[in-house]
Amino acid sequence: MAFSSLFSRLRSYSKPIYSNLRTSVYQKPQILSSLIEPVTCSRKGPSWVVSLIPLAIAVSAGCLALHSHTYPSVSLNDAPLSDLKSVKIGCKGSTDYAVKGSRREVPSKLIEELKGICQDNMTMDEDERHVHGKPQNSFHKAVNIPDIVVYPRSEEEVSKIVKACNMHKVPIVPYGGATSIEGHTLSLNGGVCIDMTLMNRVKALHVEDMDVVVEPGIGWMELNEYLEPYGPGATIGGMCATRCSGSLAVRYGTMRDNVINLKVVLADGEVMKTASRARKSAAGYDLTRLMIGSEGTLGVITGITLRLQKLPQSSVVAMCNFPTIKDAADVAIATMHSGIQVSRVELLDEVQIRAINLANDKNLPEVPTLMFEFVGTEAYAREQTQVVQKIASEHNGSDFVFAEESEEKKELWKIRKEALWACFAMEPNFEAMITDVCVPLSHLAELISRSKKELDASPLTCTVIAHAGDGNFHTVVLFDPTREEQRQEAERLNHFMVHTALSMEGTCTGEHGVGTGKMKYLEKELGIENLWTMKRIKDALDPNNIMNPGKLIPSNVCF
Repeated sequence: MAFSSLFSRLRSYSKPIYSNLRTSVYQKPQILSSLIEPVTCSRKGPSWVVSLIPLAIAVSAGCLALHSHTYPSVSLNDAPLSDLKSVKIGCKGSTDYAVKGSRREVPSKLIEELKGICQDNMTMDEDERHVHGKPQNSFHKAVNIPDIVVYPRSEEEVSKIVKACNMHKVPIVPYGGATSIEGHTLSLNGGVCIDMTLMNRVKALHVEDMDVVVEPGIGWMELNEYLEPYGPGATIGGMCATRCSGSLAVRYGTMRDNVINLKVVLADGEVMKTASRARKSAAGYDLTRLMIGSEGTLGVITGITLRLQKLPQSSVVAMCNFPTIKDAADVAIATMHSGIQVSRVELLDEVQIRAINLANDKNLPEVPTLMFEFVGTEAYAREQTQVVQKIASEHNGSDFVFAEESEEKKELWKIRKEALWACFAMEPNFEAMITDVCVPLSHLAELISRSKKELDASPLTCTVIAHAGDGNFHTVVLFDPTREEQRQEAERLNHFMVHTALSMEGTCTGEHGVGTGKMKYLEKELGIENLWTMKRIKDALDPNNIMNPGKLIPSNVCF
């Protein structure tokens, strides 16, 4: 297939279905705030362009973890509590849909203190509390919602809020872009939700050192737009808290690899800096890495120093079709073994391609498909493309096409970034269980093949989307929320894939985090000694257990 013919089909992109889906996304009420405050630059920027790494690690997750989707669901507020199961959250074997913590009324004295700190930037409005307590893109639900939502504007205000909550032993839940899908922002015990979206400024840009200091509420797309003269969804703070990644992690690493230091408000209200601004250091415990991925259970992130990356001189995007998903996975593995510094390797199965065709009025071959991105000099990127084309031909690959022009490349990646929306076009009134497992690269083909066999045998509609360059893959399992047997089938499929990955020395979550949804798998993956150690750290830093309680550490370890 010539690329021109493929691109002409892509250019015929039809908006209606996608546009209708987009309009269903919840739009948070805007609270006026300046995005960028006056920036301190170490020097005037040079002529080359720099780009922030969170764009790289987040862009592929855009279809899975970085969008919110509104769809019909069971209203927990309308259901009698007696009909909702209340369990110790996250115990082994737990399959409860809605979890309930131990909630008590917020003291009136604390409410007055918060009013004094936040002034008008707080609310007890039921609609706002409901939105902050019921993330619409999460399979996991909670009975309770926050009692109060506060919108701090500075690190000092965060410190005062946390100190007051700790004094009254009232739980807090940090809240960023609300794009997590494992129940990270559920207010299991009610309490105070700290919405960080007003803390969205760039504090300092050090072009010469290739780093930038930002507040946690800034979005990764907003930050990249700001950086563009110098060279949907998630916020930088939330990305740190969940240790997220995406398609470009195979080249640039995950969030953990691209944060230099953090400012964190601890449970007692004290503000801690985790490290210096040096690119490497051997001074003391690595508290930066401890906080990254802690999901708000150890502190509230108020400042982040991030590495910057120079944009590559040239890039080539390629696509190739395969008769089986194993053939596609084998090519991804062979490409990594070849030593090519591939920027992205994304795998979409035939069901996902069918969804894309339906949503966008396209006519792509409905077979397993690999998408690549190669970067470097123009000559090197083309050379990599030719090597991978040869590898693909040795594994039954066909219709190898590539694009070098900017608009053509954007059009190709648009397919991948909008994969979740395409899935909902197949079943507009359904919810989704979005899975996330990762294994050592040598086991990826076997994991996907075994999972695909189980998915195809299920009565539910299931698609496969994989970051095949680093052993991470997702499925989107669509189910009718009004039918309990379908919800249980979605849970069963997720359970199957997680335990299959664990049997291959993999992980229950490659990039989405633990929250409430994955706690039940941690003991098998990490061992009870690991969990006891995490619990000791949690007890030392948060003795009153106010920091996002009921997340990350299974309750059978906590009680």
